[in-house]
Amino acid sequence: MGDTVAEYTSRLQNQESEIKLLQDEMERLKDPQGMNFSSSQLDELREENTRLKYRLNILKKSLQEEMCQNGKTMMNINQGLQQIFGEAISTAYPDLENSPLAVTPNQQAKFGDYQCNSAMAMSQMMKAKGLKVSPREIAEKIVQNIPDNELIERTEIAGPGFINIHLKRMFVSKLLTNLLVHGVQPPPLEKKKKVIVDFSSPNIAKEMHVGHLRSTIIGDSMCRLFEFLGYDVLRLNHVGDWGTQFGMLIAHLQDKFPNYLTVSPPIGDLQAFYKESKKRFDEDEVFKKRAYQCVVKLQSKEPDFIKGWNLICEVSRKEFQKVYNCLDIRIEERGESYYQDMMTDVVKVFEEKGLVELDEGRKIVFAPGQSVPLTIVKSDGGYTYDTSDLAAIRNRLFDEKADIIIYVTDSGQAMHFQVIFAAAQMIGWYDPKVTRVEHAGFGVVLGEDKKKFKTRSGDTVRLMDLLDEGLKRSMDKLKEKERDKVLTQEELVQAQRSVAFGCIKYADLSKNRINDYIFSFDKMLDDRGNTAAYLLYAFTRIRSIARLANIKEATLRKAAKTTEVLLDHEKEWKLGKCILRFPEILQKITDDLLLHTLCDYLYELATTFTEFYDSCYCVEKDRQTGEVVKVNMWRMLLCEATAAVMHKGFDILGINPVQRM
Repeated sequence: MGDTVAEYTSRLQNQESEIKLLQDEMERLKDPQGMNFSSSQLDELREENTRLKYRLNILKKSLQEEMCQNGKTMMNINQGLQQIFGEAISTAYPDLENSPLAVTPNQQAKFGDYQCNSAMAMSQMMKAKGLKVSPREIAEKIVQNIPDNELIERTEIAGPGFINIHLKRMFVSKLLTNLLVHGVQPPPLEKKKKVIVDFSSPNIAKEMHVGHLRSTIIGDSMCRLFEFLGYDVLRLNHVGDWGTQFGMLIAHLQDKFPNYLTVSPPIGDLQAFYKESKKRFDEDEVFKKRAYQCVVKLQSKEPDFIKGWNLICEVSRKEFQKVYNCLDIRIEERGESYYQDMMTDVVKVFEEKGLVELDEGRKIVFAPGQSVPLTIVKSDGGYTYDTSDLAAIRNRLFDEKADIIIYVTDSGQAMHFQVIFAAAQMIGWYDPKVTRVEHAGFGVVLGEDKKKFKTRSGDTVRLMDLLDEGLKRSMDKLKEKERDKVLTQEELVQAQRSVAFGCIKYADLSKNRINDYIFSFDKMLDDRGNTAAYLLYAFTRIRSIARLANIKEATLRKAAKTTEVLLDHEKEWKLGKCILRFPEILQKITDDLLLHTLCDYLYELATTFTEFYDSCYCVEKDRQTGEVVKVNMWRMLLCEATAAVMHKGFDILGINPVQRM
């Protein structure tokens, strides 16, 4: 087995190397004018370029097929079609550089399963070069050059030049069998990249509030997506654990618990402790002066002050962990303090490059195209958020060697990160063509009055209070449906937590993160429409079909290997195609980081399943006795495939479905 894996790996690496060489050669041949060739030599070069393109497409196709066959992964049908049409376009129009490639699922079944819309854009490109060719004529030539493949049954040209694509049913059936036998496996990954996601990021000594909810939920889901796809993911919590506020907290700690060095102080309510110290800081000049002295001693790392700082941080961590336990969040803390020793070097690097300007005692940096400068040293010699964020991005690029870095914070910080990224590029820390560094911003949480979500007294809503309210309301909902009379106490509590936390997460993730969203328990717990409550009940119902028909799991596993998944009925065909769109959905989210696309897909899958189940009998029973008289096993397998994809979708969203609800 080891020899086979080694041989396969070596073959893939050789193919990848050859692809890279071919791409480099094609780039070199793109600019023959700069090489002083004769016209006959130029013609030869163009022919060579065409041959190289052909070889490159063949190699890419071979690489994709080998990875699919050996990894037993789910195939991205859209990508497969793009490769086929990309090859057809290159063969039909070898001189057309950067030909547009547009393949999308067809919205209406009567027009086929997918559609290639490249001909219209290609016609415009040719027109710009002085060539008048109709889109329909281009479409016909593309179709004539479609290579042999196992995906496409037939094509039709419609309207001005749309190419409608009909898939082979046998091929779709094979893909479904592969899914059932091997499980929901991610599409093949050409290179395992390092991804860092910076999310949650509460402040020490302050309660986590509803504003932290979005960053925590969205960031966790992004991590789950990249982890499933096979990336090396580092989840980072950039907590606010350093700065002038710790001076007043330590000074207040010394007064309230003078023996804190030997006896652990019983700080029960850190929020109240913070408010007390802030009040003294604002009203008492002597205390304020002491607080500043404490900051200096903390930054000098005097042991007694470091201990006081650690005690305050530890109380906060325990509070944060309660929230993370409820929401099933894994995250590694690396607060601002982690980067303190790196900041001096950051300032030095910018100074050595001559990029620092003095402004009324401050050291500032202007990045290209940015009107607002970064302040990297304050007039009193202290560092700022700008300095720590520059130190953090440098550490992540050079020490952690990240290929992708994603910051999940509210959209209000978009400008700040735009300047940080511009400065990092200016100094040569990364090239955006090679390394992806992105701010995934999100809107604010609003109350049902469409104003910022607050308590009745106008305070920020504590996150634990919100989660506790969710638990109470989900239990009320379950009892309203009389589930407490059917489920055991243990099952009832599992269902309560699944619905409560699943609904809170889904309500956030199902909205476009860029927009503000209205927080409403009534809407998120509604079991109608695109909600977690509806999807969780639908999932439980699908899972129960086999159980109620007394079909054992072992029977289904055996059937997956021996029973062909028939797709003759239009609802079977529609469901089969919908199930297999899962890799396409994940690819889109990987590109744009908009997780509501996955929620929309899961809702579409659940409603498509309902159409199928209402039209196609999976289990036929005697009307009088209720006994099972016939099991249509291929349809039972479609139920299993639907449930498997839904379960993986829930996992990426951080939702934990239960077997019984």
